[in-house]
Amino acid sequence: MAFSEDPDFFLADFGVSVTAGAVSGVGILDMPGEVIMDNMVVSTDYTLRVLASEFGSLGYGSSITVGGTAYTVRESRLLDDGVFLALSLQKT
Repeated sequence: MAFSEDPDFFLADFGVSVTAGAVSGVGILDMPGEVIMDNMVVSTDYTLRVLASEFGSLGYGSSITVGGTAYTVRESRLLDDGVFLALSLQKT
């Protein structure tokens, strides 16, 4: 028997508003620091997890607004079974 989950359940508690063109939805934004030199954070990499069914057409250079802040997509990759999409972002 297949196990079915509602992906909206995962976004409900920690999600922020996401808009790309005419598409709006909810995503989870992570902002991990990356140590590059001498224990100093030189850059910050933003990762946004969204539903692939809503934002699957986004690719390099696409504009997206997350929680009222403008970003540009650096990379797009499907996660696990393809329900979620991870977008690497940079602030615009």
